[in-house]
Amino acid sequence: MRRLLNTLFVLTEDSYLSLDGENVVLNREKAEMARFPLHTLENILCFSYPGASPALMGACVRRGIGLAFFTPRGRFLARAGGPVQGNVLLRQQQYRAADDPDASCLYAKGFILGKVYNGRWVLERATRDHPQRVPVERLKELSGQMAAALSRIEAAETLDELRGQEGEAAGRYFDGFDSLILQQKETFAFTVRSRRPPLDPVNALLSFAYTLLANDCASALEGVGLDPYVGFMHRPRPGRASLALDLMEELRPVVADRMVLSCINQKMLSARHFERQESGAVLMTDEGRRAFLQAWQQRKQQTIQHPFLGEKVPWGLVPHLQALLLARALRGDLERYPPFFWK
Repeated sequence: MRRLLNTLFVLTEDSYLSLDGENVVLNREKAEMARFPLHTLENILCFSYPGASPALMGACVRRGIGLAFFTPRGRFLARAGGPVQGNVLLRQQQYRAADDPDASCLYAKGFILGKVYNGRWVLERATRDHPQRVPVERLKELSGQMAAALSRIEAAETLDELRGQEGEAAGRYFDGFDSLILQQKETFAFTVRSRRPPLDPVNALLSFAYTLLANDCASALEGVGLDPYVGFMHRPRPGRASLALDLMEELRPVVADRMVLSCINQKMLSARHFERQESGAVLMTDEGRRAFLQAWQQRKQQTIQHPFLGEKVPWGLVPHLQALLLARALRGDLERYPPFFWK
């Protein structure tokens, strides 16, 4: 159990939440493990199987406390709500910002600044950790170009200008991506990003990792009451979780890309985990997906010091914390959305 940003995160799989007076009580095997006063909480995010008592759900609804349920692996299940949706004002503000080009550009800047900053440090980290195995000068050059792009992104005044800067910086990042692959080069050579369909094993892994990350971000946004389908940089489109795609931008390099590189360089995946279709598409086998999912869930349990909060949290909570910070920025509790800057 962790409390951050006035939000209670229930991470123990077999815990059950109940109400005792004005307190939420965490129980395990019918024994009380902890309790928190309800008046100190804004949200409760529950990642356990047993769930919560109807009395606690009713109390949260009456007090306007967000109560959302996820599987232990982070898939969104449901959110408690009463006759009036408590998050309607938050969503109204989200829709207003999405309809305002200037506001949309401001939020999109945060996501893209985080993406480029984090991508740059993925390259820098390789030069520090493997100076004898990577082209240090080339990666430093690409890193410098990405660093210069940050000021241009900050100065962008329109979404189109911002997308142009993001595309250019992403190109520099992927120019150096193959140099980060240190093992199994005969199978996992990378030349260019190909999406629909992926044309090599590295792109197949990247696409699968991005799908998982997008689902995690959509669940996080649902949990705090935001509409994952109304984004700022990715414009609304039927069936597309545009805000989840926005939120995942800053997390792509440090969550998805680093996970892909780890699976390749630590030989958790090999050529036998991929198959080529007649169309030329390269897809992961069922065995490959299972191996990657296992590694993905293990990585989410590792801890990181959150750059804005200054506290150690599991990687799996990072999308949820960023969603909370985004909600606070939309409500006006924060002057500006703070991107996740990793180093």
